[in-house]
Amino acid sequence: MEAGEDFGPWLARQLKLAGMTQTELANKIEVTRAAVSAWITGRATPRVETIGRIAIALGTDTVTVHTRTTDTQSGLPVTWYHRPQHEDAGRELGNAAAFAFDPDVEVLARETCQNSLDERLSASERPVRVRYTLHELTGEHMHRFLDAMHWDKLLPHYEAVADQAQKVGRVVAAGLRDMRERQRLVLLRVDDYNAAGLTGDDYADGRFAAVVRRQLDSHKQAGAGLGGSYGLGKATIWGTSRLGLVLINSTLSEPHEGRTDNRVVGRLDLPWRQVGDQVLAGPAWFGRPDPASPRGEVTRSWWAEADEIERLHLARDSDEPGTSFLIVGAYDMASFDKRTSDEVSDEDEGASVLAMRDRLLKALGRNFWAAMTGGGGLAPMLRASVRVLRDGTEIAPEEQVDPEREQPSRTRAVRAFLDGTTVDRRTHADDVAMKLVTMNVPLEGGAKGGVPHDAVLLVTRADDDDDRHNCLVAMRGNRMVVRDRRVPALPGNVRPFQAVLLLGLAAGPDARGAEAAEHFLRAAEPPEHNKWRQTEELAARYSYSAHRRISTLVRDANAAVKDLVVVPRAERPAGGERLKKAMVRRAKPPARSQSRRGAPTAPILDTVEAKPIDSGAWEVYGEIKPGSVPEAVFAAPTARFAVRSGSAPVVSWQSVEAIEGCTWSDDDRSLTFEPGARRATFRAVTDPTTHPVRASSSGLVVELRTGEKEQH
Repeated sequence: MEAGEDFGPWLARQLKLAGMTQTELANKIEVTRAAVSAWITGRATPRVETIGRIAIALGTDTVTVHTRTTDTQSGLPVTWYHRPQHEDAGRELGNAAAFAFDPDVEVLARETCQNSLDERLSASERPVRVRYTLHELTGEHMHRFLDAMHWDKLLPHYEAVADQAQKVGRVVAAGLRDMRERQRLVLLRVDDYNAAGLTGDDYADGRFAAVVRRQLDSHKQAGAGLGGSYGLGKATIWGTSRLGLVLINSTLSEPHEGRTDNRVVGRLDLPWRQVGDQVLAGPAWFGRPDPASPRGEVTRSWWAEADEIERLHLARDSDEPGTSFLIVGAYDMASFDKRTSDEVSDEDEGASVLAMRDRLLKALGRNFWAAMTGGGGLAPMLRASVRVLRDGTEIAPEEQVDPEREQPSRTRAVRAFLDGTTVDRRTHADDVAMKLVTMNVPLEGGAKGGVPHDAVLLVTRADDDDDRHNCLVAMRGNRMVVRDRRVPALPGNVRPFQAVLLLGLAAGPDARGAEAAEHFLRAAEPPEHNKWRQTEELAARYSYSAHRRISTLVRDANAAVKDLVVVPRAERPAGGERLKKAMVRRAKPPARSQSRRGAPTAPILDTVEAKPIDSGAWEVYGEIKPGSVPEAVFAAPTARFAVRSGSAPVVSWQSVEAIEGCTWSDDDRSLTFEPGARRATFRAVTDPTTHPVRASSSGLVVELRTGEKEQH
C-alpha cells in the first residue's frame, strides 16, 4: 500500500487527538516508552504485528495506520471554537474588511473569479473552472443541514448579536427572521477547479491561513500578473452572508499531512458579544479541537468523511484541486427590487435566487469576457457557470457564460489579437485594427527615467447587441476588466465602435515592459480593482506624481482610438455635416466668454450623456471646456431631478471620477483642471437613496456650478 504522511508526525498527531501520552500507548501495546519515542522522531518504524496493536489502541483499523492518509476516528469531535475577548477588553463590532464592499453578488462574482484566476494552476494549459450554485433549503432539508453544522451551539450567539443596536446586529436579525418565518435558508456555493486549493498549515504562512485565519493577507506573489493585492476580496464571501458564516472544503494541489481531499473548516464572522458568562471577541471556527492549542480549545481543519461532506452540502464534483466556499444565509441587496410574482411570493423579504442568478451571469459576462476568450491555439483562462437548486432539485439548469453572447464585438477583438489576424486599418466590417500605445512606466523609489511598455489597442465595429457603444475597456494580466469608459470628444462622423486596451501581461508575455507595467498598474488599483488612480501604495513605491503616467496613457489611448475610428473626409457620406448640426446642440457659452480678448472665461459644461443603471442610480459622463479661469474658481457638477413645476430637487453623487484633464477632490467636492487642459471629462453616479423617485421614472438635469454662475 502507498503510504501518505510519515509515520512519526502522523502518530504524534493521533496521540494528541486521542488525548493519549507516549507512555500510555507503550503500556497498551506492550513496548517500551523509548520505542514509541523512536517511532515519533523517525529513528525507527514499528513491525507489522506491532502496527496491528497500535491500530487497536487508537480505535482504528490497520489499513489506516499503514496508509496514514487520514486521522483515526478516536479523535476529538468536530465543534465550534469562539475567540475569547481581548485581554484589554477592546471590542470590534464587526469585520471592517467586510464593509469595504457592498453585500452584492455582482461584487462577489468579480472578487471570487479574480481570486480563482490568481490561483489557476500555473503549469496547466486548461482554464480554471468556477461554478456558482444557489441552493434554497426549506423545511426539513434546512433543519438537517443546520443539525450537521451544530446550529444549536451557534443560535445563542446569533441571538446575542441580533439584540445589539449595530449594523451587523440588524443584518443578523433579518436573517434569523427569514429562517423562522419562511422556514428557508439560501446557500450560495462557489467552487473552483484546476486551482491551487487552500494549501499550507492551519496557522503558519500559506494559502489556508491567509484565507481562514487572517485579514488583509493576500498571499500573492509579487512578480506574477495577479489581480488581488489587498487581501480584502475574500471578505466579500463572508459579507454576502447575512449570518457571517462560510463553510469551506478544499482539494489541495500539494499534500498536507499526507492528504489532499476534503480538507474542511468553517469560519464565522460576528462582532463582540456576551453569551452567558462568556465574553467573546468575534470570529469563530468550526473544526476539530487542536490538543496542542491552549487548553485544547482552538479548532483546526479536519479531513472529513464522505457522509460529513454530503450533510454539509460540500461535496465536490471531481478530484481536481480547488476550493468550495459555501455561503450560509446568502443575500443580495440589489436583487430585492428585481423580483417578479413568478419568482417569489409577496411576503418574501429576501432576495429571489433567480434574480441573484441573473445578476451573477450578467456580472461574470461583463467583467470576465476576455478571460473566457481563447485563441491562437490557447485555451481560455476561465470558464464560469451558474445553476439554481431547491431542496436538492434543479430549478434552473446550469448555464455557462458565453463571452461571444455577452460581449460579441470585444470578444471578436481579443480573439483576433490572440489569433494574430489584426490589421493596421479596418477595411471590412469585421476587421480588428491594432495599434501600439507606448506607456512610460516609472521606476520604483522615485528614480529618474522609466521603462517603455507597449500596450495593445484593439478597435472593431460595435454590434447592435452591445449595451453601450464607443467605449474603451482596459485590462491587464488576468484579463479582468478594470476600466470601462466612453471615449470623449468624438466627432459626429464616427461609426459605432468598441475599443480594448491590453496592458501588462495581457499584451503578451513578450510585450516590451510588460512585467514593469503589471507591477505599476497593480499598485494603482483600489481594493475594488475597477480603475487606476493615485493610491497610497503607488505613491510609496513610485512617487507622488506617478499617477500622472496613467492620465497620459488614457489621453494617448483615446487619441489612438480616434485616429483609428474617424472616417477620412473623402469617405464621409453626403450630408454628414448637415446631419451632425441637426442632431448635436452645444451649450451656449456664457456672456463673459465673449468679452474682450484676453479676459478670463468660465468653465462650460459642453456635453453630457446620462442613463439609469442596474443599481437604480443615474450614470453620467460629462465633458467640460475648462476656460481660462484661475484654479481657485469653484467648479463642481450637480444633479437635479427634472420636474414640471417648482424647484428641481437636488440629488447627491455616490461617486465622481475624473477621467481626463482634471482631478476630483472629495474634500471640497469640486474639480480642478490640469494646467493647459483644453477639455476635461468626468464620470459620476448618483446616490439612489437621495432620489425622490426611481431613476427610470424621471429625467435628470446636470449643471456645472462655479463661483459666479451655472452653465446648463
